[in-house]
Amino acid sequence: MALLLKNAHVVDPSVELDGIVDVLIDGERIARVGENLDAADAEVVDLSGKYLVPGLVDMHVHLREPGFEHKGTIESETRAAARGGFTGVCSMPNTDPVTDNGVTIEYVKSVAAREGHCRVYPSGAMTRGLKGEIISEMGDMVAHGVVAFTDDGRGVQGAGMLRRAMDYGKMFDRVFMSHCQDEDLVGDGQVNEGVASTRLGLLGWPAAGEEIQIARDIAIAELTGAKLHIQHISTARGVELVREAKAKGLPVTCEATPHHMFLTEDAIDGTYDTSLKVNPPLRTAADAQAVVAGVVDGTVDAIVTDHAPHADWEKSREFELAPFGMIGLETSLALVITNLVKTGTIDYGRMVELMAIAPRRILGLDQVSVAEGSVADLTVFDPEASWTVDADALESAARNTGFKGAELTGRATDVFVGGVATLRDGVVC
Repeated sequence: MALLLKNAHVVDPSVELDGIVDVLIDGERIARVGENLDAADAEVVDLSGKYLVPGLVDMHVHLREPGFEHKGTIESETRAAARGGFTGVCSMPNTDPVTDNGVTIEYVKSVAAREGHCRVYPSGAMTRGLKGEIISEMGDMVAHGVVAFTDDGRGVQGAGMLRRAMDYGKMFDRVFMSHCQDEDLVGDGQVNEGVASTRLGLLGWPAAGEEIQIARDIAIAELTGAKLHIQHISTARGVELVREAKAKGLPVTCEATPHHMFLTEDAIDGTYDTSLKVNPPLRTAADAQAVVAGVVDGTVDAIVTDHAPHADWEKSREFELAPFGMIGLETSLALVITNLVKTGTIDYGRMVELMAIAPRRILGLDQVSVAEGSVADLTVFDPEASWTVDADALESAARNTGFKGAELTGRATDVFVGGVATLRDGVVC
């Protein structure tokens, strides 16, 4: 049956659309877009007061399966993605076994097709086993549908190894996503080095531990001509390095997370809340402001979550023993609306660019637009919905959100993937 979405405020800068129109979905594609549409026998859904945008994509998500199902599964974390308004996610390869060959790629794809609540675009490791020693089976993974290469969770430590991976892998026209962490410099760092590490009595993680590898990876991208994407950028100097690379015309992009924009090292107090232990760590207020400025001026290309579910018992350990990471799929859209759109920092058009258009462009995916003939991957949200983050009410298998108790505005109400509802009236289908 056709589906007629009426009276939504549609925002899609790719087709210069920003106004109230109707959208008719027939099968998996958009059949018509316009005012006062009518369609015999179509199911009519009134979206008055709500916004409709191209389906959101999070290009940095840990689904944990295979191997770490005690943290989360493809089913549970794509359920969280649908509740957060996402039509697709890019899964990271630090699973067990590591996603470094075509067999594991096919496993992720098959489970996602059977149990998932959104599209899953798997990334593959740059090096076998994430060990930074031998190039992974890149060609095999590309043949099975990998969208990007990354050693996320560690990052390639050897400059020569990264060069070999880029020189070889660039023939496949995939982006190399870089987790920038100089392990020799960072060591056992737990929180941002400086005031926070001193105040908390924890080992510090210097900003240079991230920035040195950003500079290195940009230089290697320039040397090889490979496409480079800097993951979860968190420092002012890191943003400036990317800005300089773009000014030179290099194929460099970057992403930022809500927690690195809207939380700082000051949030970690004497309770030692391990939900705030993330990699890279929460930085200074000046760093957070610089990342937001990068979002505004276009230096930052995409907003991602680095969604990292962990079991309660893992995060309940002492701060220095607890794993890094927080979940974010269900709060990302609301955090952006609350802190960036409602404050006038960016508009909804820029939000769509950051959360829907750019992620697809960087990953080499087909674009989705609110236009006739496009695949009907669509996100609908209520911009005025007020809610409080309750960790126990989230769809994710994990509870390690750093935004517990936050008062937010804006929330996804409906999501359609290929014309099929995965979220209706706030309930995951």
